Amino acid sequence: MKRYFMTIPEASRLVLQAGTMGHGGEIFILDMGEPVKIADLARDLITLSGFTPGVDIEIRFTGTRPGEKLFEELSVSDEAAEKTRHPKIFVGRFRPYEWDRVEQGLARLLGLAGGTAVAVRGGLRELVPEYRPDGES
Repeated sequence: MKRYFMTIPEASRLVLQAGTMGHGGEIFILDMGEPVKIADLARDLITLSGFTPGVDIEIRFTGTRPGEKLFEELSVSDEAAEKTRHPKIFVGRFRPYEWDRVEQGLARLLGLAGGTAVAVRGGLRELVPEYRPDGES
């Protein structure tokens, strides 16, 4: 698994900076650098603590939990986000939806709720095109 990490001071500064840029309703995306493999992080922390991974401290792989992803996705591509005056802060672009369409989609999902998981996933995919259930690409 891979995850993004930031120090608390770095994250705080970026959040405060983004707050000064807001005009209302924006979705800010923070550039968090490169993701880190959890196994590498565990080995580094064990080594930095003066121990030997696998000898002094065992690393166990327990697998993913339901709904957990192997890697996080950040939308910082030119298609999904616009640059701001800060190099590590982007404003997310989103498609506006008409409220009537949202209400109709929710009513359809409610109607599918008693049906099969496949039908519910299909209805959800129609309402949210970015939705990808586990194992689908």
